[in-house]
Amino acid sequence: MSAGADVTPAELLDLAHTAALEAAELVREHARGTVRVAATKSSDIDVVTVADRASEELIRRHILRARPHDAFLGEEGDDVAGTSGVRWIVDPIDGTVNFLYGLPAFAVSIAAEVDGEVVAGVVVDVARGIVHAGRLGGPATRDGEVLSVRDPAPLAQRLVATGFSYLRDVRVVQGAAVARLLPEVRDIRRSGSCALDLCAVASGSLDGYVEEGVNLWDHAAAGLIARLAGARLEVRTGAGGRDLVVCGPDHGFDELLSAVRSAGFLRE
Repeated sequence: MSAGADVTPAELLDLAHTAALEAAELVREHARGTVRVAATKSSDIDVVTVADRASEELIRRHILRARPHDAFLGEEGDDVAGTSGVRWIVDPIDGTVNFLYGLPAFAVSIAAEVDGEVVAGVVVDVARGIVHAGRLGGPATRDGEVLSVRDPAPLAQRLVATGFSYLRDVRVVQGAAVARLLPEVRDIRRSGSCALDLCAVASGSLDGYVEEGVNLWDHAAAGLIARLAGARLEVRTGAGGRDLVVCGPDHGFDELLSAVRSAGFLRE
């Protein structure tokens, strides 16, 4: 029996939902004031704000108070080892640069993993107050409405989102790959939030997404939501040597992956 079999995906989703809503309200409060940079990470443009840290601390307290034996993986704090078989994967603000600049595209993302498999996820679009959610055995939803990916379309009529690394050498590779992909699709979008882009694939607002350099906390929750809505998501090795996520409706995924490969996004 699974070590996490004493809890259902629905119960984990409920806990993620309440924690995410509380964190989103805290982030909104910070956004109404002066957003302050607390530190930088991989480069001098990869920022952490005071709100990132406060949001993650709130989520940790909320979840570990309810389930003290669970593991916790967050973007900003130390990892916590657990004994229950359940691990929480958290991005306290996905789209921090947008948040810093007052651009309304940032999210709180919380996923619950049982024995290595993501079984529940919540992504709150903080600025718009929209809640994306999903769990194994249930549908993907947006504010309670069931989501489904966009209908089939030729590659030339697909809208594809991407993003860019904070590392200059990877950006050079990504920029060249995007330039090669652009003539093959309807257009390219760059929102600045992996989680929101994957939720847009789930809702049919995008036909695909590709980005190198994303981390598990960026896509764990939203990736589940996209898959439940009919998408396929694969993690490959990007041309810059880092994890690359490709996601799109299952019915056209192979063609999207082929275009991504031809454009030079993948390390082969």
